[in-house]
Amino acid sequence: MLLSAFSAVLGFSASAAAALTYKGVDWSSVVVEERAGVSYKNVNGASQPLEQILRDNGVNTVRQRVWVNPSGGTYNMAYNINLAKRAKNAGLGVYIDFHFSDTWADPAHQSIPSGWPTDIDNLAWKLYNYTLDASNQFQDNGVQPTIMSIGNEITAGLLWPTGGTSSWYNIARLLHSASAGIKDSRLNPKPKIMIHLDNGWNWNTQNNWYTKVLQQGPLVSSDYDMMGVSFYPFYSSSATLSSLKSSLNNMANKWGKELLVVETDWPISCANPAYAFPSDAKNIPFTAAGQSQWIKAIADVVASVPKGNGLFYWEPAWIHNANLGSSCANNCMFSNSGQALSSLSVFRNI
Repeated sequence: MLLSAFSAVLGFSASAAAALTYKGVDWSSVVVEERAGVSYKNVNGASQPLEQILRDNGVNTVRQRVWVNPSGGTYNMAYNINLAKRAKNAGLGVYIDFHFSDTWADPAHQSIPSGWPTDIDNLAWKLYNYTLDASNQFQDNGVQPTIMSIGNEITAGLLWPTGGTSSWYNIARLLHSASAGIKDSRLNPKPKIMIHLDNGWNWNTQNNWYTKVLQQGPLVSSDYDMMGVSFYPFYSSSATLSSLKSSLNNMANKWGKELLVVETDWPISCANPAYAFPSDAKNIPFTAAGQSQWIKAIADVVASVPKGNGLFYWEPAWIHNANLGSSCANNCMFSNSGQALSSLSVFRNI
């Protein structure tokens, strides 16, 4: 009922979501959880590898974050190659999310990796060689990612301070270098190259960023194939489904790239949210059924947009970090014991 109501209001049919090509989740922390003793189970309580549970519930692609030289090695290239092999062996596509940092990269953090140069000429050269080498390592290990994102939520730039928004030219040059490394690699077939910003519902953010970066010269349209956005309900009451639809439509009409929502979540527990939820989501319950409704609603928005092509849920199995960075207590699609919730099967129907 709720989904039908959203569909009627936003002007598209619930069946539109069947057009999505990429139906995925970020599973970057699965090895962290397994090392902590977690044994994942399907909805019937039978222990299975997470990749099998995801595949059996309709997921066809997994997203993995890559850090350059993290303390302890978690999320580095070796970690990601082994994880990508598991995904490929299960028949899943792999989407590599380069953070270009030794730790988290997001709108508030984009630190240059330790030991990397800071002047733009040498930093751009280093970045080119890093993406070239990383791409070749995946190829040499028998993994051909379907998507590679050159940066993670880079609305405020990347590789700070050199690639901050005080120099839009530097941002453009760094992105061109990152793309060139992938294109010049031995990867065959080549992946789709993505640029990823946050606040996908905010057309002004998307328009201002791409307009400024593309005016600089170094970054050209052929350097990337996809525009990815994050879309969370936790941080602004303005993040409505209707605003997302409007923003993505404008992006499609102006730039003609494939469009994906590459990060989203919905809580099964949220007693004290820090911000009011969007008005067209207030009737969605904080339950597994609510997760399904939220994902279906976003899938319908994406599929209704020209070249809208995919949706990824962020870290649904990271049960020891269940708030997933929000003010809500739990946004996972697995119980505390590692058993899949009913909501996971929504990926069969989008």
